[in-house]
Amino acid sequence: MATASTLGPVKARLFAPENRQWWTLAAVTFGLFMIMLDNTVVNVALPSMQDDLGISQSGLEWVVNAYALTFGVLLLTGGKLADLFGRRLLFIVGLLIFTASSLACGLATGSEMLIGARTVQGIGAAMMNPATLSIITATFAPRQRGMAIGIWAGVAAMALAIGPLVGGILTQKINWSWIFFINVPIGLIGIVAARLFIDESRDTTEQRLDLPGLLTSGIGLFALTYALISTNHHPWGSPLVLSMFALAVVSLGAFVLLELHQRLPMLDLTLFKNPTFAGANAVMLLIGVAMFGIFFFNSLFFQRVIGYSAIQTGAIFLPMTVLIMFVAPLAGKFSDRVGSRWLMATGMLLLTASLLSFAQLDVGSNFWNVLPALLLGGVGMGLVMTPTTAAAMGSVPVAKAGVGSAVINSMRQVGGSLGIAVMGAVVATQVHVTSGPLLAEQFTKGYHDALYVGAAITLSAAAVAVSLVRKIEHPHPATTEPVSA
Repeated sequence: MATASTLGPVKARLFAPENRQWWTLAAVTFGLFMIMLDNTVVNVALPSMQDDLGISQSGLEWVVNAYALTFGVLLLTGGKLADLFGRRLLFIVGLLIFTASSLACGLATGSEMLIGARTVQGIGAAMMNPATLSIITATFAPRQRGMAIGIWAGVAAMALAIGPLVGGILTQKINWSWIFFINVPIGLIGIVAARLFIDESRDTTEQRLDLPGLLTSGIGLFALTYALISTNHHPWGSPLVLSMFALAVVSLGAFVLLELHQRLPMLDLTLFKNPTFAGANAVMLLIGVAMFGIFFFNSLFFQRVIGYSAIQTGAIFLPMTVLIMFVAPLAGKFSDRVGSRWLMATGMLLLTASLLSFAQLDVGSNFWNVLPALLLGGVGMGLVMTPTTAAAMGSVPVAKAGVGSAVINSMRQVGGSLGIAVMGAVVATQVHVTSGPLLAEQFTKGYHDALYVGAAITLSAAAVAVSLVRKIEHPHPATTEPVSA
């Protein structure tokens, strides 16, 4: 049995200063895992919530949308506040808010309490998410940053992919409340780990809170996200959707004008003059449109057409999840050496092949028919997500890491909302009945059409990557200074 004398050297090596950055990475991934998991874990628990709390159909929609809307709208604000007040501080405060609101979600006794708590969860997530990536950027040297971001991306992908499975198991085996209660011990461990292992950092250049920018960007992103979500239940030409799109255009236009003329803008739009930053963000937006929209309808196809249960549907994605977890860190490490450009392009081509493979499925398909699409998609997503994020973060000064992180994450969130709306509109063109055997046939036709649209988008993203993204030969020096705890 190990003694104190033998454990001493092991402990000393484990917590040596040169290993501290990896403990920092472990600390931020605790929080990242929770906020990504809550993007997908709730869906399979909705029927149980409805039965227990008597929530209406529209109320159920807001249980999902309250989190997604708040998260998407406040990401840019969270990134700016992290740069301004300190990344560790914002991460811990966001983690505390998220953990407390998760407890409130699990204890909810009615729809109002649950929707309110989910809204607060979104606020906490928006504070934490940009801070996780900017902490990594400020902590790791450029030669190791790609691998660290790869682990970050792998954890995020794993959480998104296993969310439906975790939600199904907890709901069926225990109670729906536990999809929220499980966040509490994870959050508490994350808070302690953040205090122990994360060094404070912030943008030390002159800063101030850009309230007009915060207001116009918040209203614009809220209106855009709300309009996109509304298209799932309202026609694109309805007064509600059109008015929200108009408000989004006006508000975001005002935001751009303000940021161009502010002395200290919230978002430095000159960042987009860098073709690598612009290209990486464009690719991330297109990934969100193509893949997250398709993921949503994959789940519906497996349950409505093939007849899988919620747990089976969650489990079928495990081969893709395992591959993403394995490939993403390797792709990040490789991107440190060769750059992101061709890794991104290759990944997008594999995603195109994956979507075309999914388009061959029908009512008689089984797991072995699905497996090739899952394998292609797992390798493709692993090759794309990490290098894309690394390219975006490597092309901005470390002092602007919080805002850079917020932009790339906002692209993913907005792209995902747009993808569900766009793919939903494509599927709806083929579906003209509400029940019966014909529904599965029509849904399958619409599903195939959506997959072909998604394949065209991923192919376009490959072209964007090749055209704009370049290897970063001389990374920006760190202008962020550590701040004493």
